[in-house]
Amino acid sequence: MNDTDYMGLAIKLAQRGTGWTSPNPLVGAVLVKEGRIIGQGWHRRCGGLHAEREALAACTEDPTGATLYVTLEPCCHQGRQPPCTQAILDASIGKVVIGSRDPNPLVHGKGATLLRQAGVDVEEDFMRNQCDTLNPVFFHYITHKTPYVAIKYAMTADGKIACHTGLSQWVTGETARAHVQTLRHQYRGILAGIGTVLQDDPMLTCRMEGGRNPVRIICDSQLRIPLTSNLVRTAKEVPTIVACASPMPDKRAALEDLGITVLDLPGADGRVNLPALMAELGKREIDGILLEGGGGLNESMLRQGLVQKVYCYLAPKLFGGAEAKSPVEGRGVDCPEDCWQLSSPTCTPMGEDLLLEYEVIQNVHRNH
Repeated sequence: MNDTDYMGLAIKLAQRGTGWTSPNPLVGAVLVKEGRIIGQGWHRRCGGLHAEREALAACTEDPTGATLYVTLEPCCHQGRQPPCTQAILDASIGKVVIGSRDPNPLVHGKGATLLRQAGVDVEEDFMRNQCDTLNPVFFHYITHKTPYVAIKYAMTADGKIACHTGLSQWVTGETARAHVQTLRHQYRGILAGIGTVLQDDPMLTCRMEGGRNPVRIICDSQLRIPLTSNLVRTAKEVPTIVACASPMPDKRAALEDLGITVLDLPGADGRVNLPALMAELGKREIDGILLEGGGGLNESMLRQGLVQKVYCYLAPKLFGGAEAKSPVEGRGVDCPEDCWQLSSPTCTPMGEDLLLEYEVIQNVHRNH
């Protein structure tokens, strides 16, 4: 094995924490001494051991002089766990090979500098691009203090997410629908609009075996959510937030009695103030959100610059119909150059369907 193999293993280890570490990053670590792996670990859960400390705890022999391969710059501050830089120094590690740089202001560059000043050989940016792909959610959240938002929708080849009747079950096949459950496990929150609730009465839970339910968040300006809905019925088992733009004290009290957290966040247009909602969710350590809304909410989030990623499940079907629903509705843009520009997609077959993943390219010069 060589350096690339060791860091590749650290990346695979980091991925094991997917869905469990938020608001912390995914991190993997491998300890190598004289060509032998003597310890490895990953950050399993928020509040648990960091990857470096877990790798050291798993050591099969004295780590003095060993090389540590770690996907993210070691922390150097006291948080839920003590600083990893101190553990590295205490173990007399000879060299540290770092993948990603930590944008957290408490760490950024300081961890590597501290180790160098203590005499440790430090190599940075090794396989950085591969390591960076582990943590787009963390990188966004730690720098903006608001959630990383990913729109998810399934559509036909003619761009419809539902028939003109509103029926949408099912656009895609079983493989694609099962993959959606892995996304629900991966993201800390799931966001939908009241229209989706009234149309489908969804649960918005994770049905993946061993998965974690996301915090459910509903935009409901006038608190129209039925007290008998699946979301309200299960609110004491699955954390659920309803954001509104009208106080309605009686309805609010009834919802709160049933376990719902109600946030009153009115915007100037009489709807929920979406930037304020994102800021509030960030304060609650909801670092990433899967947006499973209808075309109206999707457009509002895009228009206000609140979306970072798009998951588009494309089905080999045609629905037709001028009244059929589209994934992004609202007014839309006036001319092609005013579009929301997306990156080139990554394409993954999902049975008979295709998953297209895009990054949203923000353009501050255009006012949508």
